[in-house]
Amino acid sequence: MGTFLDLLWSGGILMIPLFVCSVLSLAIIIERIFVLRGKEIVKLDFVESVRGLVAEKKVKEAIILCEKNPSSIGRIMGEVLKSNFKDRAILKEIGENAGRQEVPILEKNLQPLGTIAAVSPLLGLTGTVFGMIKVFTVISEKGIAHPSQLASGISEALVTTATGLVVGIPALVFFNYFSGKIDKFLLQIENQITQLIEIFVGE
Repeated sequence: MGTFLDLLWSGGILMIPLFVCSVLSLAIIIERIFVLRGKEIVKLDFVESVRGLVAEKKVKEAIILCEKNPSSIGRIMGEVLKSNFKDRAILKEIGENAGRQEVPILEKNLQPLGTIAAVSPLLGLTGTVFGMIKVFTVISEKGIAHPSQLASGISEALVTTATGLVVGIPALVFFNYFSGKIDKFLLQIENQITQLIEIFVGE
């Protein structure tokens, strides 16, 4: 354990922001995994219940059910059903506007995760530059007869580069994964709202 920590700290001062990035990235990834569970975003049982009530012309009961369901699709359905309009185009626009308000909720913390994915390798590259500066400074002052001092700079360069990639690559992978998942959810929600509008207009 001590050897591992010594290796990490050999990366120099830039290991501190890289460590912070790694902790934040892990926290965001875990939080988003729990929040973006499919069954929590598009609850098919709930959707079927709302559509059933609307089909039975129990719109008020359907609205109450939506208000009791604190989910994106519940809030969007509620906005559509609260409308006094029966025009498909207007109802679709109402649904789209309500959907746009849900996007920031679904995308919460994705921007910081994307920033970490972009910045971490750059921090690693900066550490590489600092490490090589140390190496060339030692060479210019003392020549190449001090391998231990040269090794310190080379170690800093390699450790920060590796750490930057280790932090940045998973962050980028999960950023793209969550973005794709959100796009899929929005498409599912749009399809469910379209079906609800057809029932609502025809009820």
